Amino acid sequence: MKVVVLCGGMGTRLREETEYRPKPMVEIGGKPILWHIMNIYRSFGYKEFTLALGYKGEMIKEYFINYYHHQSNLNIDLKTGKITAENNNIKDWKIDLVDTGEKSMTGGRLGRLEGKLNETFMLTYGDGLSDVDIEKLVEFHKSHGKIATVTAVRPSARFGCMSFDGEKVVDFKEKSQTGEGWVNGGFFVFQPEIFKYLKSDKTILEQDPLENLAKDGQLMVHKHEGFWHCMDTIRDRNVLEGLWQEGIAPWKK
Repeated sequence: MKVVVLCGGMGTRLREETEYRPKPMVEIGGKPILWHIMNIYRSFGYKEFTLALGYKGEMIKEYFINYYHHQSNLNIDLKTGKITAENNNIKDWKIDLVDTGEKSMTGGRLGRLEGKLNETFMLTYGDGLSDVDIEKLVEFHKSHGKIATVTAVRPSARFGCMSFDGEKVVDFKEKSQTGEGWVNGGFFVFQPEIFKYLKSDKTILEQDPLENLAKDGQLMVHKHEGFWHCMDTIRDRNVLEGLWQEGIAPWKK
């Protein structure tokens, strides 16, 4: 099953970092947060990634192009010019780097990937870390037969809110400024039918598409009571860095 990571946003609330690099390349423990996110999925056996690039996407391309050589011992035969690499610790990831437009919104970026996603796939944001059990998430999605599953978490009320009827999402409101409760934590699972809900590059996934899926009874919730943290500000970055440096990062597998 493929994993889509949305990597194209401007990250304006993290301007101290994102002025110089895309948000998914901001480092935690010396590695881009994108690397940590991908490693979460890899720990459950998911190795195929599609990265939806936008703002400063060339830096993400360069990172993965150079990753192999940076992580390897190189043997160079100066006489023949032959170069070989040795490293048994290279990640066995297959990565599709796709330019989805610098100004595309979240739903627009996903919409541009329609031709690459013909089966059930997963999607998450390029700035959120969690200890969510991906295997249980996938099993739950397969069990209900609906188009979409969203992982709900419990951070502060500045994020969007959801209402449920059992395990069915009946209302979805993004970035409510009041109230407390469950919110959108990313870590989605989708059927290809999601593309019927995406209209243009300006489509915001968290607005009409998810709201309409909820109205149609096609959006189900996987409730995650464990760790989840979004790297939205410098303070968030520092919290995540502190957890990593103290050796207690919950997302580390």
